[in-house]
Amino acid sequence: MIVKHHNLRKKLHELWAHRATAVFMMAAMVVVSAAATDWANALYILTGAEDSAIILDDSSDVPDLSSQLVYVTSGSSGHDVTLAAGQTVTVHHEGAVISVQSKEETISALLDRLHIQPGPLDMVGVDLSGDGAVLTVASDITYYDKVSEPDAAETVRVANPELAQGTERVVQEGSDGVSTSVYEVVWSNGKQVSRQFVEELESTAVDEIVEYGTAAKTVTSADTLTSVNRNADGSGTLVFASGATLNFSSAKSMTATAYTAGHGGADNYTATGTAVRVGTVAVDKNVIPLGTRMFIVTSDGIVYGMAVAEDTGVRGNKVDLYYDTYQQCINFGRRSCTVYILE
Repeated sequence: MIVKHHNLRKKLHELWAHRATAVFMMAAMVVVSAAATDWANALYILTGAEDSAIILDDSSDVPDLSSQLVYVTSGSSGHDVTLAAGQTVTVHHEGAVISVQSKEETISALLDRLHIQPGPLDMVGVDLSGDGAVLTVASDITYYDKVSEPDAAETVRVANPELAQGTERVVQEGSDGVSTSVYEVVWSNGKQVSRQFVEELESTAVDEIVEYGTAAKTVTSADTLTSVNRNADGSGTLVFASGATLNFSSAKSMTATAYTAGHGGADNYTATGTAVRVGTVAVDKNVIPLGTRMFIVTSDGIVYGMAVAEDTGVRGNKVDLYYDTYQQCINFGRRSCTVYILE
């Protein structure tokens, strides 16, 4: 495609290039000279051109429509488009299709040669995406505009079950970039009536990726119970100084007694076959099922802590708490306690 210079009154000031794609470029050609032909006011939509130079004349009488609009005149000023000699040109007009060879002439001259005169509200779609040129003379034209736009980086948050709950880390730094987007543009009766986003083809923006932890903090023997949050149904949450929490389904007021292996008939293994250790609790399995996880605190503030119902040998609303030494059992004796049944 050639952009032809007609007595420019001022220095041409803007050059705009597009890549060759099925996406379109737009140019409007409006004849302003008194010597214009009778169809000169038709709007031209130029599409599918490769590496084309679109130049704007900065004359004050050019209306501010778009940076993609080019104004041409067959008179004393402006620009016109010349087709290469021998180029096949297919013209669609009022339901008819005409195929001709260009004589290295402007589009306006070619239409004049074919005696095609667009009306005041007609537009001429010029498609140069194929081997030849396709001209469509109509009052409604739709084309696709490919533009580059600034694209801000986004932050993507990803759960990491191996990362502690309440913590997060950046695994990929983000950076802003440029996106290439396609818009559908519709003109009717010489005016643009809509411009809608169709798709984003590509973007150089890099999203920031942040992992956040979902692993619950574990309660250790050194952890301190700081509060108990109770719900109306008897459930609740135990909150610890480390930030760890334990949810419980119910809380039972019971009597606790200490025991150890080698005393009172207790040996080194429980009724369920596990080895005794601190955290082993003997229960009445009709009150607390074997295998139940518990957290036990005495009414005078001694925290026995995490425990599992693994042994039997008591009856009723009682628990026996295992300690490593007989002296610890003597020191503990028998106390009232709260047994939190953990979820």
